[in-house]
Amino acid sequence: MTEDIKKAVESGKLTSTAGAALAKIPPGTIVQHKSWGYGIIVAHDFLLSQTTIDFKARKGHSMQLQYAGESLAALPVDHIAAKKFQNIEAVKKLAQSDPAALVRLVLQSLGGRATADQISTQLVPDVFTDAAFKKWWEPAKRALKADSLVGVPQKKTEPFLLREEALSQTDEILSGVKSARTLKEQINSLDSLTKALAQFNDPVVLQPIVASIESATKKNLKLHTSETLQLLALRDEIITKLPHHVSAPDTPTISGILRDNDRSLIALLGELPVSKLKKVILALPEAFSDHWSTKAILLFMRGNSKVVPEAARLLIEKGRMDEFGAALDKSIREQSIEAEGLQWLCEERHGVFGEIAQHPRVLSAILGTMDRDQFREKRDRRLQDMLVNDQDLIIDLVALATDEELREVMRKLVACPTFDELNKRSLLGRIVRAYPELEALITGRPDDDKKNELIVSWKSLEVRKEEYDDLVTKKIPQNRQDIQIARDYGDLRENFEYKSAKEQQRVLTRRKSEVERDLARARGTDFAGVTNEKVAIGTSVKLRLVKEGGEEGYTILGAWDTDPAKHIISYLSQMAQVLIGHAVGDRVTVPKETGEHEVEILSIEVAKI
Repeated sequence: MTEDIKKAVESGKLTSTAGAALAKIPPGTIVQHKSWGYGIIVAHDFLLSQTTIDFKARKGHSMQLQYAGESLAALPVDHIAAKKFQNIEAVKKLAQSDPAALVRLVLQSLGGRATADQISTQLVPDVFTDAAFKKWWEPAKRALKADSLVGVPQKKTEPFLLREEALSQTDEILSGVKSARTLKEQINSLDSLTKALAQFNDPVVLQPIVASIESATKKNLKLHTSETLQLLALRDEIITKLPHHVSAPDTPTISGILRDNDRSLIALLGELPVSKLKKVILALPEAFSDHWSTKAILLFMRGNSKVVPEAARLLIEKGRMDEFGAALDKSIREQSIEAEGLQWLCEERHGVFGEIAQHPRVLSAILGTMDRDQFREKRDRRLQDMLVNDQDLIIDLVALATDEELREVMRKLVACPTFDELNKRSLLGRIVRAYPELEALITGRPDDDKKNELIVSWKSLEVRKEEYDDLVTKKIPQNRQDIQIARDYGDLRENFEYKSAKEQQRVLTRRKSEVERDLARARGTDFAGVTNEKVAIGTSVKLRLVKEGGEEGYTILGAWDTDPAKHIISYLSQMAQVLIGHAVGDRVTVPKETGEHEVEILSIEVAKI
C-alpha cells in the first residue's frame, strides 16, 4: 500500500478494505466495472479523493476513491479483456493465425475452464460478429482437438479445460473412456479411440478397455440391444490391435444378436447410426447362413433410408445381383417396394440395375408409393423432392418406354394428387420436351395426327419397315452390348462411354416408338384412280408466278415421299395443303421462303410414279 493510500485511509477518506483494493489498481491498470465495462486507470487524485478512468464508452470518467476501490476489479495484463482493450487488432490477427492460442488465452482468463457459450461471450462482438464466430468456431474446435494443452468436452454444454501440462492424444482418449459413465458417453469415447487407433503403439493398454466393453455388452444386451451392437462393432475394431484376444464364451456376438432378433431385425438395425450399421450388417451371412440374402433383400424392401443402401451394398458386393435384381423387379411390378428403396434405385439408375431403373414401371411405382404414403400420413418428401429437383430423372425413368407405356404413365402423372400444380406441370413439361407428340395429354386438345391415317406410297412404306427392322434387330441390340461393355469400364458417374451409350439408347428407343406409331397409322397406296380435274394426292401441278413471272412444278405424293431435288412434296406440307382441291386457272396464295406469293395453276396431271 503506497504512502498516499495509507494517508487516505488514516484520514478516513478510504476504508482499509477499499484502500487495499485501490493499491492493486495503480495508473495504467486495466479494470472492469459491472456497469461501465472495461477501462484503464488514468490517475488517482488523493487531494480531491478521485480516480480518473478511460472507459471505452466514456473517456476521463471521474469516480470517488472509495467507490473505485469497492467497484473496480483489476485485470492482469494477459487477460483476454485487457488484450482486447489494449490492442483489439492484435487479438483479431491471433484469431486467424492461431485459433487454439486464442482459446487458451480465453480459458486462462476464465480460470482454466469455459463452455463454448462462455468463450463466445468473450469474443463477440469485439473480435467477431455472431455469424463470423460460428463460421470460425468449427475449424477452431478441430485445432483444439489437436492441442495437447486443451481438453475438449464430449458434450456441448460441458466446459473446455486448460491443462497445466500437455497430455498426449492417446492419454486423453483413454482418460475419456475411463471417465465415461452412461452408455452414450461410452460409445462416444470409444468412437474417438477407434478413430485414433493407429496411434496406440502399446496394445496392452487396450486390453482392459476391451474387457470393460464385453462386460458392458453382457449387462445391456436385453434392455439396450441397439447400444450393445454398437459396442460390439467398436470392440471388433479395437481387437484388430489385439490379434491374440479371446473373448469369454458367454460374450454376446453381433451375429448372435441378429439371429435372436430375427423378427425385429428391421427396427433394430434402423436404430443404428450409419457408421456402426456398416459393420453390423456385414454379419448377416454369418448370422443367417445360406438364407442371409433373403434377410438382406427384406431389409432393402422395408428398411429406412440408412438401412436400404447398406443392404444393397452387401448384396452387390457378395455377388447376389441376380437374386437381388429379380426381387427388385418383382417388387416394382407389384408396387410393394417402399419409398426408400425407390430412392436408392433412382440414385443408382446408371449402375448395375440400370435396365430395371430406366423403365416407366419405376415411375408408376413412385407415384403409387407417394399416394400410399400420403394416405398413411408419412411425411418423408425425399422421393418427391428428388423427382422434382433432378432434371434428368423423369426422362431417365421413361427411357425404355413404348409409346403406349409413355401415355399410361403420363395419365398417372396428370392424375397424381401428391404434387402441387406447379411441380406437376414442370414434370409433364420435361416429358413433353422429349416427346412432343404427348402434348395433347396435357393440353386436352385432340391429337388429330393420331386419329387420321397417313397416306403413304408402297415404296416409302417398305423403306420405313426396313428402318424399323434395322432398329429392332441391329441398332438396339448393338447399343445394349455397347452399354454392357461401357459399364465394365468402371465408375459410371465419370464414364463417358457409358453416358454416350445411354444417350444413344434414349434416341433409339424414342425413334423406335415413333416408327411403330407411324407404321400403325400408315395406309399404303399406288395412287390409282387419281384424276386431273383438281389438285390431289398423286398429281403433278404446274404453277405460274403471277408477279415475279416464271413457272415451277410440284408432284404431291404420300406423307414420306418428300424429295426436294425432284420437286416431290408430301401432301402434309403447307404448299400441298394450300393447292389441294383447286383446279386449272385458279389463283392461289402459297407460302415461300421469303413470304407469300400468288400463283396461277397452269396444268394438272396424274403423277408418273
